[in-house]
Amino acid sequence: MSAFFGKLDGLGIFIVISAIAVGGVVRGFSGFGAGMIIMPIASTTVDPRLAAAMLLVIDSLITLPIVMRSVRICNWKTVLPAVIGAAFFVPAGAYVLAVADTLALRWAITIIAAMLLALLLSGWRYKGTPTAPISFGVGVSSGFLGGVSQLAGPPMVAFWLSGPEPHFIIRANLMVFFALASVMTYVAYAVSGFFTSDVLRLLVLAVPVYGFAIYLGSRGFGKADPKIYRAVAYSLIALAVIASMPALDDILRASGQ
Repeated sequence: MSAFFGKLDGLGIFIVISAIAVGGVVRGFSGFGAGMIIMPIASTTVDPRLAAAMLLVIDSLITLPIVMRSVRICNWKTVLPAVIGAAFFVPAGAYVLAVADTLALRWAITIIAAMLLALLLSGWRYKGTPTAPISFGVGVSSGFLGGVSQLAGPPMVAFWLSGPEPHFIIRANLMVFFALASVMTYVAYAVSGFFTSDVLRLLVLAVPVYGFAIYLGSRGFGKADPKIYRAVAYSLIALAVIASMPALDDILRASGQ
């Protein structure tokens, strides 16, 4: 398992912690986006399986107070079918994460993040009423993406943003969906052996940073212009996608020396 953790030197720690901090602020404010920032960047320094397990733990623990508040206001008619759909397909995504080659995983995570960012930037919206079968179907896609890459957010975001509900209900839906879907992800990752001592060591650094970042993001929720925030968030995700490309590893290492 020595290769699982990799050589996490000072620069590597800075890269991972910086990604966690930025991702946490985005997550606390919007209810999504942490995985699209943290996973591509962290995977340049540590194994994607380690990054995914770390993100699952810090996100489910740190966001719990926000989730408890969100339970009271979310729309259960659309959240519950989506959670059920995700639960069925999280194990499939986790299996792919467990058996795939590390370099292939890094490219896949980068490409998935880029495609999901393109979806969000396109402005595409589901225009119909969020019925239970449709919610279930979107949950299936989010569950698989969450299992393989912790990038479950964008399909649900694009889906729920299309409806007439106010932004605070959409944020609550996302918070509750991720919390409940993560239960199956814990089971799938445990079966696949992702929770190692390396994860525990990284959590010592990650938990306080992510917790403070979530707090800052939550404090800013409702105070900033949503249009400005959306532009900043999408820009950060785009930078994360570009910087995480394996083809740029040599350039980034040279610039960090």
